[in-house]
Amino acid sequence: MKAMIRCFSFLALLLLLVGCQSQESEGKEKVQLFLDWTPNTNHTGIYVAKEKGFFEEEGLDVEIMLPGEVSTEQIIGSGKGQFGISFQSQVTQARSENLPIVSIAAIIQKDTSGYYTPKSKGIETPKDFEGRVYGAYGSELEKASLQAVMNKEGGDASKINMVQVGNTDYFIAMERDIDFVSIFYAWTGIEGELRGADMNFIQPADFAPELDTYSPLIITSDDMIENDPETVQAFINAVYKGYEFAINNPEEAADILIEAEPDLNPELVQRSQEWLSPRYKEGAEAWGVQEASRWERYANFMIENKIIESVDIQKAFNNEFIEKAMK
Repeated sequence: MKAMIRCFSFLALLLLLVGCQSQESEGKEKVQLFLDWTPNTNHTGIYVAKEKGFFEEEGLDVEIMLPGEVSTEQIIGSGKGQFGISFQSQVTQARSENLPIVSIAAIIQKDTSGYYTPKSKGIETPKDFEGRVYGAYGSELEKASLQAVMNKEGGDASKINMVQVGNTDYFIAMERDIDFVSIFYAWTGIEGELRGADMNFIQPADFAPELDTYSPLIITSDDMIENDPETVQAFINAVYKGYEFAINNPEEAADILIEAEPDLNPELVQRSQEWLSPRYKEGAEAWGVQEASRWERYANFMIENKIIESVDIQKAFNNEFIEKAMK
């Protein structure tokens, strides 16, 4: 009988604790963050903020959402979600089409994307792209970017054979179907190192500075900034702490991402994080800060290449929340 009483007492205590935790969670404001791609080290600071309780300290319960059929930009711009991961190119285009999204923090200061090709292909500079097969996504912006990179050496992007590759294994594709592709070095480049691939990497900004964009970045909507700036500030305060932690503690930050997303290759995450952590705020006053001149330069590039007609860049990005988080 006494054993039964102890058992019921334990169950009662357990239910009480569960109830308290539930009430505590209910007391937090629930928001969603939509990723741009599958989880990777671009996102580490977000996972750190969640694991370390930085969101909770700000009164937030953040759910990290994987990308789906509807783009993150459309979700945030239509008010179906509060925050997302995007790129300067998408934000600029969205603002030109009156989609009310705003960049509120640059995750990485220098664009780590570039053109990736096996050394055996003999592609050493953008001029060598002529006559080669490029694994493309098929957008006009992609074509304009290739031409901008080739201009310095007098190359002609119309002489590139562009084929769409989609979500394929680039390393296998470059063995049989294509000669070069665009990647983010922080992830696919590091994967190449782990595979022992002998590759050349050509960074667009070395040949066309206007292509050095903030990629990726964190977005919200005009509506959130106007009607719920406290939540935006709370979110940025937590994420700022998360990325500062990842900058100073790459190994532990990588472990947090691995634990949260166990399907990821642990060695890839660790190596990628070691490479990327010092680059999150490289050359900037603080993590997340954005420069108007870089937004204007890229917008002009898009206008000159008839990707967009016009855009009000002042509405495309906002440093206000980062500046407050820094204090």
